[in-house]
Amino acid sequence: MAPWECAIGDDDAQFDRVEDLIVHQSTEHERIECKVCGTVLPDGYFAIRHAFDEHSRAEYVRAYDATAGEVRRRENVKEFVEDEADIREVIDRLEGGDGSI
Repeated sequence: MAPWECAIGDDDAQFDRVEDLIVHQSTEHERIECKVCGTVLPDGYFAIRHAFDEHSRAEYVRAYDATAGEVRRRENVKEFVEDEADIREVIDRLEGGDGSI
């Protein structure tokens, strides 16, 4: 499998395992505020998961001025990561580090 790339801002760091990528995104990048509800969370996968698990597509489109294509892209990223990642491992690693996600 091709390496996983961070792609937050100009960060092109690559990882062999998706779990390592998610931990990187959660620990090496600034947290962001959800434009729908104001929750502060890690950028990257956890932000995408929050947006689509907690809010409707319409709320996301309005808050982020997103196109249907941008929504589909993020939904595909979420699905692909969840098909590949051991999210329990990621959470265990993050909780072992500083106790928060």
